[in-house]
Amino acid sequence: MNIARLLVLGTGGTIAGAGGNAIGAAYRPGGYALEVLVDGLAALGLPAQLVPQEIARIGSQDIGFAEWQALHAACQTALADPAVDGIIITHGTDTAEETGFLLDLTLATTKPVVLVGAMRPADAVGADGLRNFANAVKVASDPAAAGRGVMLVMGDAVLAARDARKAATSSIDAFRSFPRGPLGRVTPASLDWFGPPHRADEQARYPFPQELPRVAILTASAGMDDQPVAALLGIGAKGIVLAGMGQGNAPAQVIRALARAAAKGVPVVRSTRVDEGLVDRNVEVDDDRLGLVAARALGPAKARVLLMVLVAAGITDAAAVQAAFDAG
Repeated sequence: MNIARLLVLGTGGTIAGAGGNAIGAAYRPGGYALEVLVDGLAALGLPAQLVPQEIARIGSQDIGFAEWQALHAACQTALADPAVDGIIITHGTDTAEETGFLLDLTLATTKPVVLVGAMRPADAVGADGLRNFANAVKVASDPAAAGRGVMLVMGDAVLAARDARKAATSSIDAFRSFPRGPLGRVTPASLDWFGPPHRADEQARYPFPQELPRVAILTASAGMDDQPVAALLGIGAKGIVLAGMGQGNAPAQVIRALARAAAKGVPVVRSTRVDEGLVDRNVEVDDDRLGLVAARALGPAKARVLLMVLVAAGITDAAAVQAAFDAG
């Protein structure tokens, strides 16, 4: 039997969290070193060779460009190394959707790349991290996992990074997949794919940015005025994502201010603060006339990631930005 050699990149998060009290609520993300997690997994006797490389030991709320840059570089090196069969990234759940989507946009999918996290710290009663980690090994070891883009493994589900989002604050099945459903179901003993690879021949859609431009998320609320738009432009925002009401809407004066920003060359994307659903063009907001972009299936967090990548690549024209969002 062939044994898969997997690079494990650690960033901390709840999966490595230490609380010191199995029934307590408080804990420290990244309290355990990556080697401790890998040793615990090795004791299960899984048929894989795990090579740990620690990138950070932080909560994912503190993940930023430096960590993304280090993760991307490590993934690039591993993808080019014939001795490495797949990559696992241990990650906090708060920003896993952003990290996964950024890597999905900027990495070729020649080998499995799997993010995994946990909703309960490693020393808590009923901790889910070890099972999730074992499931991630199962996925990353499977040759059929290649060509499916970057994936997230949580709660016995395999989700595409482009679709995964955190939909609950503390449940162990906190992640949902929209607009497409899960890619597969996994346990430490079994793996079932629900369809063929969808990115078998696809290279990276965009280059990894040399730096990330300031792109802000503006949340719409009843009774708000246009001053927050002016404030964001005043601090140098190069793009704005509206987390709008319903299908990406906002009070009329806010929409007018966003249109003025778009006319000055600042791309504006209308997403929604609603948990799930598409944002279409020209429904209640006249995007064609105002020069705005509809986020389609991407929520505010992912819309911001894609807009940062686009602006960094010099893509700011509303039509070109819309085409990128239409591509999912």
